[in-house]
Amino acid sequence: MNEVVIKNIKIEWLGHSGFRLTVLSRNEIIYIDPFDIQDPSPPKADFILITHSHYDHFSEKDVKKVSMPKTRIFAPLDVPMNMKMTVEPGLFYSLDHIKIETFPAYNLNKPFHPKENKWVSFLLTLDGSTKVFHTGDSDLIVDFKDLYGIDVLFVPVSGKFVMTSDEAFQLAKAVRPEYSIPMHYGKIVGDISDAENFKRLCEKEGLKAILLEKA
Repeated sequence: MNEVVIKNIKIEWLGHSGFRLTVLSRNEIIYIDPFDIQDPSPPKADFILITHSHYDHFSEKDVKKVSMPKTRIFAPLDVPMNMKMTVEPGLFYSLDHIKIETFPAYNLNKPFHPKENKWVSFLLTLDGSTKVFHTGDSDLIVDFKDLYGIDVLFVPVSGKFVMTSDEAFQLAKAVRPEYSIPMHYGKIVGDISDAENFKRLCEKEGLKAILLEKA
């Protein structure tokens, strides 16, 4: 399965931490961290959200591939893109029928994603009420503890640079989203066994987890 529709939002995993979301009622398209897109002519974006400046999350080549003149880009200060909306943790935007809220994303016990870089995770409210949360590259941080009413949680499971599959399960257990979708595996670090372990732990707890194939 390379796509799923949840509450009128079509979700496609682009591999690694990249997703394409389509709000079916308005045919609006949102990309999060597009990277290594193989489609030579992918659907163009209304919005592009970048969590941080690492090459596997900010790929200028892929951003250009899915952009059009009216595309709105949201990215942290150190992402070298012109005409972007600069984001940092703790901001809120209400745009058309999409709401965007930024949370922190950082490591607790490793140096790859320092808190002082002000990189972000994104909480999206789509089609009026559907809440989608993308953690970015983060450990299991206290800043996520107050999340509630999440319909879809995108969470890394590979460890090393981000939380492990066990830690990702602890986040899902605390937040209790309607659905969780694992990410950040299969390309640079981590493999399908990490995603499968996450899914197994979720299902033992009565939580729904979906493993998507790369679109």
